[in-house]
Amino acid sequence: MDNIVCCNEWKDKLKCILFTGEQINEKLNELAKILSKDYANKNVLCVGLMNGCVMFLTHLLEKVTFRYKLDTMLVSSYGHETTSSGTVKIKKDLSINPVGYDVLIIEDLIDTGITLDYIKKYFESKKVNSIKICCLLDKKTRRIVDVPIDYVGFECPNEFVIGYGMDFKDEFRCCPFIGIMDTNKL
Repeated sequence: MDNIVCCNEWKDKLKCILFTGEQINEKLNELAKILSKDYANKNVLCVGLMNGCVMFLTHLLEKVTFRYKLDTMLVSSYGHETTSSGTVKIKKDLSINPVGYDVLIIEDLIDTGITLDYIKKYFESKKVNSIKICCLLDKKTRRIVDVPIDYVGFECPNEFVIGYGMDFKDEFRCCPFIGIMDTNKL
């Protein structure tokens, strides 16, 4: 793991690299092509669920060819743990009124489905035209709530992943890859 771009303290806590920056970029190109076709000529509001989506959201949207407005929500169900608490908290709501938009929720990782189920119900109450979900990683093995995911980058194993926006205690987000954290070294 000598060729990994991140600080040494972070390298020591990695088990392995799950997806390289190159693999992620290829997947973003694929997703952007599909999204550009599906959202052509629609009234689109892209909603990023912060902070984890920041890299995925930015890099994905710079590749799409449809017109959109962008907003973010800060939603949490993890806190500083490696598993979801099961309680969803909206820490920052939308700035744009979503009524009448085709909402595309952009999320880094979906595991239990609890957060996305909550957010989807939130948008259903707002009289939007449509709601679709795009995630980079789908961790189906941990699903508690069956939430339909419309666009998926990669299937994710039942491991704690970091990098490319995903964190542990607000660290590792800026790593240009997705790695599996060695939870024995926390």
